[in-house]
Amino acid sequence: MSAFTNLKVVSAKRTSQLPTIQIRRNKLIVKLIEQIKLASALKAGETYLKKQIRNVKDSVSGERKAVEINRTVRSWFFTADSGKLVVQLRYGSKVIQFNAKGDKNAIEVSDSDELISVLQTLKTAVESGELDQQISVAADLVKARFQKVA
Repeated sequence: MSAFTNLKVVSAKRTSQLPTIQIRRNKLIVKLIEQIKLASALKAGETYLKKQIRNVKDSVSGERKAVEINRTVRSWFFTADSGKLVVQLRYGSKVIQFNAKGDKNAIEVSDSDELISVLQTLKTAVESGELDQQISVAADLVKARFQKVA
């Protein structure tokens, strides 16, 4: 008896690349996770630094070494003129608009607990694809900005 008799053999092809919108979602989700960690650290009275690996050339030996460096994370939340805490969702350097008119770009929160909850809700919304249109608009604006520079 062959080992393959109990297996279901099919023809399949692996896609070589994720769809563009999924790549954009993943990028935004990673940044939202950083914002959640930053908000949690600030709530606990600590600082959050993102660890990053850099390859640097040793000036003495000339060898390249991997060095871990700490980078600060810029927060997407701040206190508005009204005195309320607000959070803006960003894709690259652009703020994502939450409505079609383009005049709603922030979410008002009352305290740090609600801030973390709102950030997690935004992460869930991005994962489920609810903000795909807004992400595409912001990504196109970022792309157009870099094309003008180049």
